[in-house]
Amino acid sequence: MSQPWTTNASATLGGDGAGVTLVEGTAFAISLASGDMVPGFPHGVFYRDTRFLSELRLRVNDQWPEPLRAAATDPFSAEFVLRDPPRAGLADSHLMVFRSRYVGRGMREDVVVRNYGVEPAYCSLEFMLGADFADLFQVKEGHIETVGDLSAHVEERRVTWSYRRGRLSRGAHLDFSKPPQLSPIHAVFEVIVPPDDEWDVCLQLTPIIEHEDVEPRYPCGAVVTRTVPAQRLEQWRRHMATVKSYDREFDDLLDRSTEDLAALRLFDPEYPDRTVVAAGAPWFMALFGRDSLLTSYMALLVDTDLALGTLQTLAHYQGRDVNPLTEEEPGRILHEMRFGDATALSLGGGRVYYGSVDATPLFVMLLGELRRWGNRPEEVDALLPAADRALSWIEEFGDRDDDGYVEYLRTSDRGLRNQGWKDSFDGVRFADGALAEPPIALCEVQGYVYAAYIARGHFATELGDTEFAQRLYRRAAELKRRFNADFWLEDHGWLAMGLDRDKRPIDALTSNMGHCLWTGILDEDKAEIVGKRLVSDELFSGWGVRTLATSMSGYNPVSYHNGSVWPHDNAICVAGLMRYGLVDAAHRVIDGIIDAAGQFGNRLPELFAGLPRDEVPFPVNYPTSCSPQAWAAASPLLLLRAMLRFDPDVRRGRLHLAPAIPDRIGRLLLEGVPLMGGHLSIDVEGDDCTVRGAPEGLSVVSDPRPPTL
Repeated sequence: MSQPWTTNASATLGGDGAGVTLVEGTAFAISLASGDMVPGFPHGVFYRDTRFLSELRLRVNDQWPEPLRAAATDPFSAEFVLRDPPRAGLADSHLMVFRSRYVGRGMREDVVVRNYGVEPAYCSLEFMLGADFADLFQVKEGHIETVGDLSAHVEERRVTWSYRRGRLSRGAHLDFSKPPQLSPIHAVFEVIVPPDDEWDVCLQLTPIIEHEDVEPRYPCGAVVTRTVPAQRLEQWRRHMATVKSYDREFDDLLDRSTEDLAALRLFDPEYPDRTVVAAGAPWFMALFGRDSLLTSYMALLVDTDLALGTLQTLAHYQGRDVNPLTEEEPGRILHEMRFGDATALSLGGGRVYYGSVDATPLFVMLLGELRRWGNRPEEVDALLPAADRALSWIEEFGDRDDDGYVEYLRTSDRGLRNQGWKDSFDGVRFADGALAEPPIALCEVQGYVYAAYIARGHFATELGDTEFAQRLYRRAAELKRRFNADFWLEDHGWLAMGLDRDKRPIDALTSNMGHCLWTGILDEDKAEIVGKRLVSDELFSGWGVRTLATSMSGYNPVSYHNGSVWPHDNAICVAGLMRYGLVDAAHRVIDGIIDAAGQFGNRLPELFAGLPRDEVPFPVNYPTSCSPQAWAAASPLLLLRAMLRFDPDVRRGRLHLAPAIPDRIGRLLLEGVPLMGGHLSIDVEGDDCTVRGAPEGLSVVSDPRPPTL
């Protein structure tokens, strides 16, 4: 069968040692640190958004073996070391069990029993097995629907499960390299292991989709050699810019982040030179428009090719028709592309779903930013028709009532109710807790549209189309003027989160306004007020800026969008604060995020709880938070760029570089920053800043970029 997109893999050990997640392409496996996949938990082997193995538990001599260590040995694999519990009255056991797991278009597991004793040892191994073919999000949310027909067939060395629900057909083979006592739910081996010797068996899980076996990446019997994902990871490391500082925590965070970004990259088999990023492991190993655009924007300082691949891929899938079920519209950029069944049905019944209000302006915004860096200009310019189609969507479909603002309103009950980045059903609310009714014009979306007009205007200026450029600049200026009048809440001292269907300002105090600093749509006389709000006790937890202030009705520190802390949201706020010269506020947020990352093993999760630091002296996990997650992984890179105040503009032949480095970071040394087809080296310590390798014709300006430019 044709293969879906592939990715570099990611192996994740739970921060508390409680579990292991392995990811390779659209396949992933989740288990306990023992290697067991336990029914009733979000464990199993998943492929293309379906769980193909829901149970795999191992008992040794009628007991649960004692887990000693789990370690990710490669991005796609892990080793689990266990021992047979000692007999009563004995301190040690002579039997150890090693489980070597490899994920790739299914799963392979090598099980080795070693006898360190001086006499032969009896060993009974019992594998408990199960498959339910549950949809990915049913598993994530803990609501498994037991519908459809599930059957099992047993051969000498194979169990085959078959599942049918309507037209959907799925199945799986579980093969054993040696014949066990086998049933659909058990596989038992009884062996005698000689002294100082070992016994082994290999398990192979092969997904079946529409009666066709998926070719395994790591078949039993074959030597596990260097894989394409591993080779791509090494290539990324060789070509990516490097960063060093005096702050070990920050260095470790950057190292972990860039490794995670490499692991989450997706590769289109039709265009293998194009890369995008999956949103996050394990639940969102799929192409998401908003996530990929923001992630690749954040990563520009170390890799501009990721942004180009993202733009090319999203342009390929750009909307062409009007389809109310998938919310496709001409020029619209997709929200997500998935391979599953029930998940897709919940978003309109198609593999591609377009219900995002912000991906389309972000597409134009990123394209303009990439052009400012001057890399691969011919390929960037080739995307201008897609940018123009996106602008047409903004004006013809995005502005649903011709009021000059881009709103969202789903076109069927299968779509997302909220279509900005805070897309949970209760993520957009008033200060009194009432939920806002769509169509809704979010404040940050107007900022993205403003930045899109400016970006496309720069292209027009470069191409000599002065009339078109001036028309775009006028649209941007008028949008900015009206926005600052309609969204600013003078009696509150902050920006409305949005306007509801009746054009009432949604008056909750939220982090969204930080995005308006980032895009430059906010008037300068309001910026300092917004900056102070972002780092006030209401919004700033000590670890980061909360999504919703503690003073708002509906605040919940352990909610998805109503009081939690999202690293990517904070990085955008920092970039906005720096853009308007609010350095002290930006440094407070940077310090909080770096400190939080240290508490999470130098890996920022998708989000964490917004509990105040002065009450709980450590950041608290959010259940089911993705880790690694793409825009969380890229956030430290945007923090780095913000503290450098690194803003290239090859159109004007200048690079703004005005470092404002937090004291904790000390010196910063960057090598291989991609710009104008070459690579820069930057060395910053105190007030001294040295740049080497600047291309001819590029002037380094020591003043920050003006906030309104």
